[in-house]
Amino acid sequence: MDIQPIITDDDYRQKLREIDRLWGARRGTADAAKLDLLTTLVERYEEELYPIPKADPIGVIRFVMEQNDYTQRDLADVLGSRSRASELLNGKRELTLDQIRRLSRAWHIPAGALIGELEDA
Repeated sequence: MDIQPIITDDDYRQKLREIDRLWGARRGTADAAKLDLLTTLVERYEEELYPIPKADPIGVIRFVMEQNDYTQRDLADVLGSRSRASELLNGKRELTLDQIRRLSRAWHIPAGALIGELEDA
């Protein structure tokens, strides 16, 4: 099995075609092993070339609001306070665990998306 690294977009497209050809290979076969290696290689290439930026919790809330035509009043209804909704959207307060739970349940947002990353020290 001769698998070369992905250096160019042509290499990338060729690997994707090979993955399509091998898709569904029976576990334990040489084709399945090759498929596993190729998908790992393509995944690594895509992560380097097209990194997904981390979203901040307020950005996630704003996105959900925009996609669902929710207003600040809708957010206040979930949080139980208009002032909390305002402070949150203006970056004056961080989400509490209770607010994360409420938003997650009410708006079906994964709780992990509402937990901000800690700054590196």
